[in-house]
Amino acid sequence: MILVVGGAGYIGSHLVKDLVMEEDVLVLDNLITGHREAIDQKALFIHGDIGDPFVLKTVFKNYPIKSVMHFAAYSLVGESVLDPQKYYENNVGSTLNLLNAMLKHNVKNFIFSSTAATYGIPNVELIDETIPANPINPYGKSKLMIEEILADYASAYEMKYTILRYFNAAGAHESGEIGEKHVPETHLIPLILQHLAGLRKNISVFGTDYDTPDGTCIRDYIHVTDLAKAHISALHSLLNGWNKSAVYNLGNGQGFSVKEVIETCEQVTGLKADVVYCERRAGDPGRLVASAEKIKRELGWEAERNLEQIIQSAWKWHRNQKY
Repeated sequence: MILVVGGAGYIGSHLVKDLVMEEDVLVLDNLITGHREAIDQKALFIHGDIGDPFVLKTVFKNYPIKSVMHFAAYSLVGESVLDPQKYYENNVGSTLNLLNAMLKHNVKNFIFSSTAATYGIPNVELIDETIPANPINPYGKSKLMIEEILADYASAYEMKYTILRYFNAAGAHESGEIGEKHVPETHLIPLILQHLAGLRKNISVFGTDYDTPDGTCIRDYIHVTDLAKAHISALHSLLNGWNKSAVYNLGNGQGFSVKEVIETCEQVTGLKADVVYCERRAGDPGRLVASAEKIKRELGWEAERNLEQIIQSAWKWHRNQKY
């Protein structure tokens, strides 16, 4: 059985929807930011928090867990700056509780949902895993702390892990049943689509004077289903005896500017956006694009869906919503 903590959230629920086709899955989620209805009915569900030692004891004692997949982190950069205590307590402290429970019950396989925020603001065209980690906010720092803890635990306790550093996850499941549902919403593609669906007055673009072809920020967008498949590839490698703990970027290797994303959303929906141009936000780098060559080379994974397909899937889900 695979334990998925945070399996009711955006990325976790998409992973669960695919993983239940081949594994028994137990989801543990406190539902603070996750949604119970997003969890596939084939998965077992426990409402609880990884910060609660009693909950963890119950889970590991009563279920034959062979691997843990971690999605149970807070992930708003701005909030992490305003309330770092919240991020260190949950993202570091509660995850440490989970790792210690795993050791106590001899569960040694761990897949960790990390982030491109660990890199900070690297001044390179393509970010690969050799770029030094230099996070600039508590969110990125909290993720890097767990990455470093995992390396120490692997060395001391023979734990095996895979760290997956996401760039910009987007899109929705092909069924249209689950998609990106954050409160508040901070990600570009759903913000644009909410505006085009009539839920927002306009869409704000922060900065038009970056050193990019059209002056707006460039980011790497990856379909959430491609992310899910990367996690399953990592799980297979650990369960099949792959004894190399590793860090991998997950991205398309291609960047799109904010203006290009807006234009693609307009093309997919056939609707015109009302765009408001604003000053830059502090800490926004001009370009963040991943090299995912390492995971392609070692695990055979690569992103399959392009930006238009990402937006088409997201729009399908948005049209199914009853706001």
